[in-house]
Amino acid sequence: GYVHKIEDFEFIPGLFEALRHFQRLGYKLIIVTNQSGIGRGYYSEEDFLRLSKWMRERLLQEGIEIADIYYCPHHPDSDCLCRKPKPGMLKEAIKKHRVDPSQSWMIGDKPSDIEAARSAGIERTILIGEDARTIFDTIKIIKG
Repeated sequence: GYVHKIEDFEFIPGLFEALRHFQRLGYKLIIVTNQSGIGRGYYSEEDFLRLSKWMRERLLQEGIEIADIYYCPHHPDSDCLCRKPKPGMLKEAIKKHRVDPSQSWMIGDKPSDIEAARSAGIERTILIGEDARTIFDTIKIIKG
C-alpha cells in the first residue's frame, strides 16, 4: 500500500542477509522508488523523508549502508521523467554515483522496475515477491 509511518513499515524476510551479501560483493546500494502517495495527498514528502531516514538508520544497525535514495513524488497521471517505468531516477543515480549499468543489478517488486532498469541500460534484473531470500539465492548462485 502506501506505507509512510514507521510503525507500519516491515522489512521483508531475508532482506538484511541479501543486502549484506551485495555489499560484500562490492555493490553500492541505491534505492529508487515511486512514491505516488505524496502526489495523491495520502502523506507528505516530509513523512516519506522521515521514514527514509529511519530506514537508513535501521539498515546501518544491520551493517548495511544505503548510498542514496531517489524517489518520484508525482501522481501516476503526471508526465514526469522520473516515475518508473521511465528511467529518469536510474539515469540520475548512474551519473551521480558513476555506476556502470552493465555491472549493475535492479531488484524490484514490480514489472515497471524491470522496465526502468532496461531503459537505463541495466540488463541484469530480479523481480521478487514478498521474500528477499530469492535475491540472496540467485546472487549466491551467480557470484559464488
